[in-house]
Amino acid sequence: MTRIILSLVLTLVTLGARAELVIEITQGVDNPTAIAVSPFAWQGGGTAPEDIAQVVQGDLARSGQFAPVDRRDMLGRPSTEKEVFYRDWRAISAEYLLIGRVSGTEQMRIEYELFDVNRQAKVFDGTETGPASEARMLAHRVSDKIYEKLTGIPGAFATRLLYVSVTRNPTGKDYYRLTLADSDGARPIVLLESREPILAPSWSPDGSEIAYVSFETTRPAIFRQNLATGQREQLTNFKGLNSSPAWSPDGKTMAMVLSKDGSPDLYLMDLASKRLTRITRHYAIDTEPTWMPDGKSLLFTSDRGGRPQIYRYDLRSGTTERVTYEGAYNARARVAQDGRNVVVVHQSNGRFHIAIYDLVTNRMQVLTSTELDESPSIAPNGSMVLYATKSGDRGILAAVSVDGGVKFRLPAREGDVREPAWSPYMSR
Repeated sequence: MTRIILSLVLTLVTLGARAELVIEITQGVDNPTAIAVSPFAWQGGGTAPEDIAQVVQGDLARSGQFAPVDRRDMLGRPSTEKEVFYRDWRAISAEYLLIGRVSGTEQMRIEYELFDVNRQAKVFDGTETGPASEARMLAHRVSDKIYEKLTGIPGAFATRLLYVSVTRNPTGKDYYRLTLADSDGARPIVLLESREPILAPSWSPDGSEIAYVSFETTRPAIFRQNLATGQREQLTNFKGLNSSPAWSPDGKTMAMVLSKDGSPDLYLMDLASKRLTRITRHYAIDTEPTWMPDGKSLLFTSDRGGRPQIYRYDLRSGTTERVTYEGAYNARARVAQDGRNVVVVHQSNGRFHIAIYDLVTNRMQVLTSTELDESPSIAPNGSMVLYATKSGDRGILAAVSVDGGVKFRLPAREGDVREPAWSPYMSR
């Protein structure tokens, strides 16, 4: 039996505790920037609903670019500029200091200021407002702004993750849960629970809907689901394969893989009319479509050359060309928003790794050293790649920066996790 959570409201009691992810940073950059995040002053009554500074500190640490100062080493805890004494922060080798104030028990307001300790100057300030129930997301937005100020790259902390968790009951039966969580694994919410497999979750370009493959009808079918209302719609129920849903950049079309007419081929569905258009016709297996950011072409995996490789289909001309040549196996392409970098599953020396392929230079760079990597998903700012891998006999999620310098793992507290999908930037 399948149980649907019909309303996605973050104040509900979550069913995802067993699938909650735990961050384990395994590698950061050399000489990370030392930043002190002083506890933000709470200006409301009672106890603060969330430790905003702790969330921000965790985000910056997880990026691998920063080395946050331990609170126990702080010589002061300023919340206003006049309380900042730069000597206290130079004494503990902090390069930057972030302070802030939080108010509002229903509608929260976060004011924050960033100081360059060596220059003894304020370099940035800002304000975030929103419902107190969204305190963690407001904190992630602060992190995004600080990260961008100090690195020049927009942050991607105020985003969400989709993944499938699998737990086995004492009788040996697997249960599958499609789970939504913050980018740090916090606040997991189960969107769909089933005794049948759930595969290939993907996001609409505005982050308001998701699509996935569910076997709840005894065969694979593609569903779409609205995150605000929980309303679901079954898009396909053809014989054979119904897989790999991928939203177009304008949100009007969905690419998918169907085998209803013979071999697995790529189809486009107009989401308003539900009209299908078949775009590949080949006896080989064509699968795993992903859109280029301009919406003019798609990349996909095909074994039409004898082994799985990445190909590009041009929507205007209807032509197909091979993209990858290095290695005997390249699959599951995901394209960064710059339209240049493509993340793939790449086989090297008999092992499956996550690699990044530059469409301009044709250079392939292996990013991971684990062995059974799959299902890559790239952050909306193009800086990190989330993927599924193995740790012992358990399936976990892991992340690696696109230069390979930063790595962390996200194992679940219980069971296996797989099929990650990183959201686009979320609307407020």
